[in-house]
Formats: sequence, structure tokens, C-alpha cells
Amino acid sequence: MIFDIEMIKKVYAQFPERVDKARQVVGRPLTLAEKILYTHLWDGTRGRELVARAFVRGKDYVDFAPDRIACQDATAQMALLQFMQAGKSKVAVPTTVHCDHLIQAKEGAATDLKVATEQSKEVFDFLSSVSNKYGIGFWKPGAGIIHQIVLENYAFPGGMMIGTDSHTVNAGGLGMLAIGVGGADAVDVMAGMPWELKFPKLIGVKLTGKLSGWTAPKDVILKVADILTVKGGTGAIVEYFGEGAKSLSCTGKGTICNMGAEIGATTSTFGYDEAMRRYLLATGREEVALAADAIAPYLTADPEVYADPEKYFDQLIEIDLSTLEPYINGPFTPDRGTPVSKMKEVARANDWPLEVQWGLIGSCTNSSYEDLTRAVSVVKQALEKRITPKASFGINPGSEQIRYTTERDGIIDIFEQLGTRVFTNACGPCIGQWDREGAEKQEKNTIVHSFNRNFSKRADGNPNTHAFVASPEIVAALAIAGRLDFNPITDTLLNDQGEAVKLTPPYGEELPSKGFAVDDPGYQAPAEDGSNIEVVVSPTSNRLQLLTPFAPWDGKNITGAKLLIKAQGKCTTDHISMAGTWLRFRGHLDNISNNMLIGAVNAFNGKTNSVKNQLTGKYDEVPKVQRAYKAAGIPSIVVGDHNYGEGSSREHAAMEPRYLGVRAVLVKSFARIHETNLKKQGMLALTFANEADYDKIQEDDVINFLDLTSFAPGTPLHLEFVHKDGSKDVITCNHTYNAQQIGWFKAGSALNQLKEKSEREK
Repeated sequence: MIFDIEMIKKVYAQFPERVDKARQVVGRPLTLAEKILYTHLWDGTRGRELVARAFVRGKDYVDFAPDRIACQDATAQMALLQFMQAGKSKVAVPTTVHCDHLIQAKEGAATDLKVATEQSKEVFDFLSSVSNKYGIGFWKPGAGIIHQIVLENYAFPGGMMIGTDSHTVNAGGLGMLAIGVGGADAVDVMAGMPWELKFPKLIGVKLTGKLSGWTAPKDVILKVADILTVKGGTGAIVEYFGEGAKSLSCTGKGTICNMGAEIGATTSTFGYDEAMRRYLLATGREEVALAADAIAPYLTADPEVYADPEKYFDQLIEIDLSTLEPYINGPFTPDRGTPVSKMKEVARANDWPLEVQWGLIGSCTNSSYEDLTRAVSVVKQALEKRITPKASFGINPGSEQIRYTTERDGIIDIFEQLGTRVFTNACGPCIGQWDREGAEKQEKNTIVHSFNRNFSKRADGNPNTHAFVASPEIVAALAIAGRLDFNPITDTLLNDQGEAVKLTPPYGEELPSKGFAVDDPGYQAPAEDGSNIEVVVSPTSNRLQLLTPFAPWDGKNITGAKLLIKAQGKCTTDHISMAGTWLRFRGHLDNISNNMLIGAVNAFNGKTNSVKNQLTGKYDEVPKVQRAYKAAGIPSIVVGDHNYGEGSSREHAAMEPRYLGVRAVLVKSFARIHETNLKKQGMLALTFANEADYDKIQEDDVINFLDLTSFAPGTPLHLEFVHKDGSKDVITCNHTYNAQQIGWFKAGSALNQLKEKSEREK
């Protein structure tokens, strides 16, 4: 079955005319990213308009009409709870829900999936019934990881989609602009409204040469992350091109795009090519391939762009794949890159634990058929050369289709011969859903994985687990060696007979020679008419809670606000709203708010989850202090450092402070998705006009807004910080709110405004 084929044909039927018009209006050749952006402009009637003017990159806010939406089960709960308030009978664009986050990895697939379906039955039943009622496709637990499912079934060259997960960008491997958003953004599009985005800047990455030996697509993005850092792509689309790009497989391209979320990029993409065509055919979408072939020149950049990229991109990076070395990135941040040849000296210089205890392969970025065949080619050598792996192995296949096919082809069996633990086709350790034996001891240790994120406590909850990111094949080699400083290109290993043996470079199959196969992919189509389907949420549930609209702004300056926390250093969405065991509360705003900012470091005492309650003068947990302020009717603000909200798209990091009474977040800089999420929930997202003012803020400060009543686009706000000794500092705060976004603030949230509009239209 080909999903959304009529929608895809409609997009393609209009694509050439819209690109030609855009090229005429802009007055120059266009990048692929620009072509997709300009062909998806909102026209005010759920359709698209021809280009009327050229937009300024990094400045103009633009309304878009995405083709489709995808939601994973953890974020879908809150998104669909919000959609239920929107007053709509059916989603306006094709939408899917994927159950992949709420499955803990522990014993192995069979046991873990059974436990998850029992423990989260209430949530899965809720998602299934809501999907059925509102015309949403539902992928059951065990079907696979959302982004792999999208790549296999829904992604198409030249399309635009949004998803309630930052790694939605995986679909860029099939030539889409696929962008991670918060749930409120998704709700707007589900309800037939436009999706707003600041027109992105463009980063071009020219790939020359060809990968060989131990180097893999993962190494391309590990190198890019090392160059750009976790915030270097903020507000930009990364477009890969060149002969090197064409030499990569479709899923390899997906790997590169996927991890682009770790550099803060809006999304990443590649132009349509033969590798994408092969993948479409292999996954049963010949009709999509033929339709793309018919307009192929429009599904990549104009030739002049790639011939002279400096003229068309805001930043250009060149990487020679022929000389690129395998990278190992980490620990504790995905942008700290170390070439495999340098790890011996770097690891020792930093006192990183050299013994590798686990090697984990999979996740949405590295769980394809190609990934597993290349990794197993290394694992197979351990069997043939009689090497007992020194570390434990775990794999997460990307989808049931991949699991079934790899089992048919004997790949799973080879892994299992080495004692590999085959986890469910789900996220597992990548998102903190790993019940790792011994993690509670919090011992210093090293693991290697092909996942993207390696923040402290991310995989197993242990702050002392040093997690390093590498390609699946390098992960396999390091796990076999049991050493972080092992270089498979040059080093030998002693086998069980004491013989020195050397691993040979990995090899694999881009696509299965016998084709993909699956018994039950795990898909549930929605009812044709969902009007009679009842969605029940128990008022006593501790997993699900119906939402109550946030209060609108009272039109007055906020005064007498307390400083809740001045967060120091890295403060990601993991620090603001942890995943792991807290995932079970993603549908219950009150319960999950008990994790608000518990991972943030308090600048005044260097501790986590310990802030001064200004009402009592005593230190307590952050959520408890904020609940005390809320009970007393006292507003508060949060202060943070650079790139605040880095990481995932989870809107709980914005909803929890809003729910508990925080009114504003003032930081040196924001991660894109988090800033938008704050705006959507009716929060004030502000940045220091002078970053040095961060140092002026004191622990016992009382904060007064001086000119919120004059809140307007392009006009700074001024906050008065009254210190304990009576002295004051007035701090100038910038913001990026436009008129529409100020309307969200005044209404109490974007959803409140949407609901009001829906009620007027009835």
C-alpha cells in the first residue's frame, strides 16, 4: 500500500509552476531548500500560494502549509489532548501516531514489549481511540521507530512535513524538508491552520570523494557537528550536495540528516537522486518514484547553485569523503569530535574510562538494513576469528519490516550468537528507556552507541556513564575490543587462542537482495467516520489528564515576581523536563510537572534541584518551590545561559513552567524549537540585550516588568531586578515576537486563540 499517493501527486502537479514563479520573483537560481519552502507557502485557505515576494533569510516570519504530520507516542499524548480542545472533527492533513518511546529496554524484545503494552495500556488505548476518531493513522507498539517508519512509508522528495520530535529531519534522506516542532505547532496544522517559521538561513555542505573502509555516513555528521557545535546550525537548513552526496545510500543520507538535530539545524536535506529512487522502489513505492522522476530537475537545486555554492549559501562547508576518518564524539555532548586515530591520546588526557562496557546499535538514525548488515559484518569476524567480545551488545531494529527482513536473512542470528540482546523495534536506551543492570550504583564507566544524544544521565540515568557516539560499525569494533582507544584501522586484537588478529573493514548491503518482507507491519487505519467514537480519560488516571486552558494575560505589567532559578551552563530539554522514567507522565501535565528543571544547575550553589524558596528562606526542590509560589499567587521567572532548551522538541519543557506559574524565561540565547514552544504556551521568551547582565541577577531578586503593557514587535522590554539590599538593576531584554505571537501571549496560549477562532466559525 502506498500512503497519501493522491496528495503526493497533487504536490508534484503544482511543483514546477511554483518553483518557476519563485525563481522569477527571487531573481536567481534556487537551492533545493528554497524550492520546497517557496512551494509550500500558505494561501489562507488551507492551500498554497504562488510566490509574491522574496523572503529575507533569518528575519521574515513566513506561514507554510506542510503536507503531513507525524507524532511519537510520548509527545502525541499532549498534542492530541490539545487537539481535542480545538473543536475540529478530523485532522486537516495526513497525520500519524507512532508508539516507540514508551517501551523500556531491559530483557529483550519479547518480554519488554509485553511489559510495555501492559504498563502503558491506558496510554496506547487512548492514542489508538483518538487516532481512530480524528482520522489519524496509528502505528502500534513494536511497529518501529517513528522516523524509520516515516522513511519507509511516507517520506517523498520535495515534500514538507512536521513532526513532534526533533529527529523528524530523518526524512531529509528522501529529499524532504522534515522539521521537528512542538505539539502546539502540530495542532495548528492538524486544525487546518498555517505553520509559522522564521525563513531559515542556508548552510551548504559540499561532499566530494567517496566513503571507504571503516568510514560511514555517521562520520559525516559527526564531523559536521564537530565543526558547527550544538548551536551552529540554529535557524538554518543544511543542504548536502556534490558527487559525494550522490554516492551515499538513501538511509545513509537519512542518518546524516537525522543527527542534524544535534547542531540545532531547522532541518537537513539532499537533492533527489538515484539512491532515493532505489529506496522508493525497494519499499514498494514505484508510483512515487515515477512521479518524482517526471519532475526530477525540480527536486534538487538549480545547477548554478552547486556549481558556485558560495553565492547561494550563507555558509559553506566542504568535506572530502575519501579522506574522512571515523569519528567518536563525546562524552556528554554530541559535538565533541575525536577522530579514531586520536582517541588514545585524547581519552588519556581527559581521564575517560577506557573499558567499554556496552555497545548499542540502532535508534532512528542508525537502524536501517544497511546499518545492521555493516555492523554484523564486523560481529561475524569475531565469530570467525574466535574473539569473545569484551563488552555487551544491544541492538534496536528500526522497524518490524527491518527486524523481520534481517531475521530472514540470518543477520539477527549472527548477533545473537555473540549474546547480543535484541531489544524492541523502539527507541529504548537512546531516550533514557533503558533499565540497565547496575546503573543505580552510579559507577564511572564508558559505553559506545550509534545514537545521537549522549547528555549526562541520558541512556541509563547514571550521571557517570560516559557515552560516546559512533557509527554502528565502529561501535561493533569497540565493543568487541572492549576498549575506547581501539583503532580498528591499525590495531590488532588477541583472540581466545592468544593470537594477534586484525579486523577487516566492514561491508554491507544497501538494500536486501531478496527484498523487504514483513508479516504484520503494525499499522491501524482510522475509521472512515469517527463521530461516534468516544475518547475516555479517567479523572483518577495518573497517566492522562484532560487540559484546562491557561489564563489569558490581564493586560498589566507583571510585578513582584520571584527568581525561581538562575540556571548555569548547559540546560537542555533533558534538564528542564527529563525523559526516562518520566515519560510515563507525558499525558498528565500535573504529574510530569514534578520534574520541572530538576536537572538544571543552580548558579548560586552549583547544585541541581535545589533552589531558595524566597517565602521561607530555605532550599528545596525546584518544582516544590514553584508550587509554593503558585499557591501564593506569586509569578516567577527563570534565567538561563546559552542555547537554552537545546535538544528535543518536547513541549513539556515549556508547558510545565507555564502550568506552575512561571511567566517568563530570560536567557542568553534559545534553541529554536524551545523558543517557539514557549511562545505557543503564552510564555515570555526573552534574551539579554547585554549578555553580561546575566551576572547582575541575584538569588533573592524581585522582578518587575516596566513596559509589558507596550509589548510590540521589535521593541525591547525592560525588567527591573530589585536586590535584597534595596539596590536595583534595570535590564533590557530582546525578543523575537511578531504581532501574531504577541496575540498568543495575550490570549494565554496559541491554542486559546485557535479555539476562539473555531468557535467563531461554528
